[in-house]
Amino acid sequence: MDKHLFFENAYFIIGTSYAGKSTMVKALAEKYSGIACEENYHDHYSGELDAGEFPCLTYTRDLKDWHDFIRRSPEEYKSWIDGAQKECEILELRMLPAICSQGKKVFVDTNICAETLKEIAPLNHTLVMLADPEIPLRRFFDRPDPEKQFLYKLIMEEPDPEKAMENYRQGLKLICSQESYDALQNSGFNVIYRDENRTIEQTVSLAEKAFGLK
Repeated sequence: MDKHLFFENAYFIIGTSYAGKSTMVKALAEKYSGIACEENYHDHYSGELDAGEFPCLTYTRDLKDWHDFIRRSPEEYKSWIDGAQKECEILELRMLPAICSQGKKVFVDTNICAETLKEIAPLNHTLVMLADPEIPLRRFFDRPDPEKQFLYKLIMEEPDPEKAMENYRQGLKLICSQESYDALQNSGFNVIYRDENRTIEQTVSLAEKAFGLK
């Protein structure tokens, strides 16, 4: 990593699924007339990704049969997710200098790991948002977004859909582990916990305080 990279006007959000990261990035960017780097914004990277450098991010691009995606073992799925996150960090660090050079506040739903974030931004410019690790296991396919519904369709097409679903859920369980939750909780950054009784505006206020914006 380029040791000269330091982003004074970027505010990063990391955490677990269903914690509200995407909602906060959009809400804060709107409130501060800033730039929202929403979930998977690295997908808009302008360069063609090389499979040798980015084997995890090009896995689905070069996939011949999508059923192979859901047939992987839980361990293979977890390893792919971990690898993709590291590759996303590389792309984000390539993209952020140009984004941050526009002079606006930049709010980032990021894949950059906690250790790197401590090197590239002020400590209070990273916020951790956490939800109970059980929530993604119960609600993963409840969301209407096309990607999740596509995966659900693939699972239902398997010879034994129930077995295929359990295999996929075991992969999710490895990703959404208590160990990962604890590591984020103890990362040294400010933490906001999911609360169904809190409004978006109230969560925005908590995020502003954590980021030193108010």
